[in-house]
Amino acid sequence: MAVKAEYLWIDGTQPTAKLRSKTKILANGEQPPLWGFDGSSTNQAPGDKSDCVLRPVFTCPDPIRGGDNIIVLCEVELIDGTPHPTNTRAACRTSAEKYADQESIFGIEQEYTFFQDGRPLGFPAGGGYPAPQGGYYCGVGADEVFGREIVEKHMDACLDAGLHLSGINAEVMPGQWEFQIGPVGAPQVADELWVARWLLYRIAEDYGISATLDPKPVKGDWNGAGAHTNFSTNAMRDNYDAIIAAAEALGKKRQEHVDGYGAGIEQRLTGLHETAPWTEYSYGVSDRGASVRIPWQVEKDGKGYIEDRRPNANVDPYVVTRLLIDTCCEALAQG
Repeated sequence: MAVKAEYLWIDGTQPTAKLRSKTKILANGEQPPLWGFDGSSTNQAPGDKSDCVLRPVFTCPDPIRGGDNIIVLCEVELIDGTPHPTNTRAACRTSAEKYADQESIFGIEQEYTFFQDGRPLGFPAGGGYPAPQGGYYCGVGADEVFGREIVEKHMDACLDAGLHLSGINAEVMPGQWEFQIGPVGAPQVADELWVARWLLYRIAEDYGISATLDPKPVKGDWNGAGAHTNFSTNAMRDNYDAIIAAAEALGKKRQEHVDGYGAGIEQRLTGLHETAPWTEYSYGVSDRGASVRIPWQVEKDGKGYIEDRRPNANVDPYVVTRLLIDTCCEALAQG
């Protein structure tokens, strides 16, 4: 029996990469092989040297097609087998292997916004704005929640694919939602987030709705969309001193992290709407206006994790996990 394998990869679009996919037919039981694509059509190669290579790195059941069909996430390589310049997973994998003894674990909170006909889902069709934010967060009822049918199907699809989905909730603006992937290590947490994003886009497609990762989908007095990233190492899960050491280390590399946390970050990190200014760094217990939040339970228990609240919804999860590993694990190894 034939198996449909949907090959996924991240392209070279700037400043924010896009997902691409195409289908390969495999014989039942056949392992997904290397494949190729036209890099000149994905901002990854010139026309006279257009061949790029897809190397399978993460495979899961395809909950949309069902049966024995699969999703195959790939790294992009050059024809000589080296990582393509747009392949951010390779560097993430290297960092994770370097500090494997610290057993880093992540949970990423992916916010996104549904759009239809150029407006956020739930905004008045004729123009103007809905009631101010306040009642939409974790809301219920047709006057406050929009797109739940898609969200429920996406949740089921992620679970059927075997992803580490840990929850969903409606967010502060009409048509805005969040799902969480984790806790799991890198680069797997990023692999699963990319697959979950693809499933979201694909399911919403059937409804004529787009799911966007714009960090500031509506200007004005509305929260932006982030990808808050929760992070811990074995030392952080054991003692509070390591929590503080990690938070302090992040402040010393503020600009490097901000530069890697998604295009348009200055539009979202304004110091308003539960954000710290992108030009500053701060951390605090139970402080959602800080760059890094230490949950109150962590302080009480004297161990746990930190939440970096700066990453945008459009962040590359391979980049944010690599940066957190490099900065925090290096500091903890030296301490």
